[in-house]
Amino acid sequence: MTTTPAPVQHSVFQRLEPLLAQVSKPIQYVGGEHNSVVKDWDDVAVRWCLSYPDAYEVGQPNQGVAILYEILNERDWILAERTYSIWPDLENLLRANGIPQFTLDGHRPVGLFDVLGVSFSTELGYTNLLNLIDLSGLTLHAVDRGEDEPIVVAGGHAAFNPEPIADFIDVAVLGDGEEASLLISDIVREWKEDGREGGRDGLLLRLSLTGAFYVPKFYDVDYLDDGRIQRIAPNRPGVPHQVRKHTLMDLDEWPYPKHPIVPMAETVHERYSVEIFRGCTRGCRFCQAGMITRPVRERNIETIGAMVQSGLKATGLEEIGLLSLSSADHSEIAEVTRQLADRYEGTNVSLSLPSTRVDAFNIDLANELSRNGRRSGLTFAPEGGSERMRQVINKMVTEDDLINTVAAAFSSGWRQVKLYFMCGLPTETDEDVLAIATLATRVIETGRKAAGTRDIRCTVSIGGFVPKPHTPFQWAAQADAETIDRRLMLLKDAIREDRNYGKAIGLRYHDGKPGIIEGLLSRGDRRVGRVIERVWREGGKFDGWSEHFSYERWTAAAAEELAAFGVDLDWFTTRERGYEEVLPWDHLDAGLDRDWLWEDWQDALDEREVEDCRWTPCYDCGVCPQMDTEIQIGPTGRVLLPLTVVGPDLA
Repeated sequence: MTTTPAPVQHSVFQRLEPLLAQVSKPIQYVGGEHNSVVKDWDDVAVRWCLSYPDAYEVGQPNQGVAILYEILNERDWILAERTYSIWPDLENLLRANGIPQFTLDGHRPVGLFDVLGVSFSTELGYTNLLNLIDLSGLTLHAVDRGEDEPIVVAGGHAAFNPEPIADFIDVAVLGDGEEASLLISDIVREWKEDGREGGRDGLLLRLSLTGAFYVPKFYDVDYLDDGRIQRIAPNRPGVPHQVRKHTLMDLDEWPYPKHPIVPMAETVHERYSVEIFRGCTRGCRFCQAGMITRPVRERNIETIGAMVQSGLKATGLEEIGLLSLSSADHSEIAEVTRQLADRYEGTNVSLSLPSTRVDAFNIDLANELSRNGRRSGLTFAPEGGSERMRQVINKMVTEDDLINTVAAAFSSGWRQVKLYFMCGLPTETDEDVLAIATLATRVIETGRKAAGTRDIRCTVSIGGFVPKPHTPFQWAAQADAETIDRRLMLLKDAIREDRNYGKAIGLRYHDGKPGIIEGLLSRGDRRVGRVIERVWREGGKFDGWSEHFSYERWTAAAAEELAAFGVDLDWFTTRERGYEEVLPWDHLDAGLDRDWLWEDWQDALDEREVEDCRWTPCYDCGVCPQMDTEIQIGPTGRVLLPLTVVGPDLA
């Protein structure tokens, strides 16, 4: 019995299939997943290859790719297929047999498509981008690409500073991709209908002149003698000095994904995810996602209910993830969870939220989420260990808030809680980090009293802080790896030495070295592209995986490639920036007023907090007037229809 799918134009599957028996997890390359789409090549005008630059198990659940895949394929004149990073075992076989990187849906060579769209959620995927480009048979440097090669388009949160990969991409898209991907498709189709006027540069110029897409080759960067940027300016007439982000308003008009692909292989998340709102105005100063996705735009309860109903029917999945940056902040979250729990009472369908803010959590909400008997641990993210640290980062949660919340949870039957923190935050001291141990001890002590049992667990998970563009901390000095590691060891010792509570506290952490490289890539400029290329040429890929990451390879490449410019790794990471310095992303407009970000940075140093503008007067961050947008929140007073309970056989 053969696994070969029906014949598809340009498919490499017949050459690929004999190789799959020689690699691990071959199922991830076979395709044919439920709800995937394969269109006729000749029936469409524009062809997209969408990629998340990581392994299938990580990339397949990515919400951004799933949304774009559906939106593009709904148009009869557009074709969209997917590709993910290929593990080294198969990559070696592909190179040995002359088989290029292929799509999962039609097993078509990536190089045949019009657009290669790559979505980044982390900068550590950059070496995988270079590997994807090379394995696809494309020219590595964008400036050298031929007329018939796809344009490489970068999106996702990391695209808000695409300068480190400017040499390798043709276009960067800032912000929401739904309307942006359709606008790109329209422009590509018109360019083709006009006889590909102006060639490759003609297409890129059309995209650039909209002011909505960033084409790095149309901008020159000049540097000062001390290594700082002097200016970033267009080098073509009509190209805008600033490129603005895309903001999708009225999410109820865009209820995607409707029919998400059901994976064939195991993935990191196996649930149907519904984004209940986009954006966040809590104002956490470390959080790039919250800053660049403003303003808040909620989906109403009717849309959420309809998406859940159709998504379950289309996939057969049994877990619903109600996603956003802070899901419990939805103005109708109590009604959303209660009415969904009512509808699916007695079925195997369960609801989940990502980590929840302490000050937005309540036991009623938790009970609705666990009504079908799946009561797992609770997850909160205080981020800073001490009260002072939380004021610096504007995480307005007190220690008493957390203790009162976990007391209520443990009294109601919960037995474990997970707490997320960061190490290396601006102005942080050893004492701020050691305060994490004190807080975890109080959690255990409170839990034992509230539950009347010693069977209480608290897991502390800690990541190193990396300053990000378009946040108040974009000017901050990053803590070096040695400082991070030393403080984590102090914390580990403090927990281990606590004879009363230490054994009930689990500690999970990463060393500081990957964070330093992420910091280089996060706030780097075009000169860092030489480091990325050097690392990739020396075997670097899958840098987000600890077993593949090599700090030594990165530091050696940085030392050698940056020396000619008079800068080094520390210059990009542990150096504090001044207000007057031109930052590599200053010409990319996320809507945030630069002076407001600087003032918020000064407020952080003064340990002053800023309120959430959803519930208070506007504090002039700049997004709404600059982007011509507004906060869209309820409550709407609507209800989930129909209210009839779904029986076990109908879920």
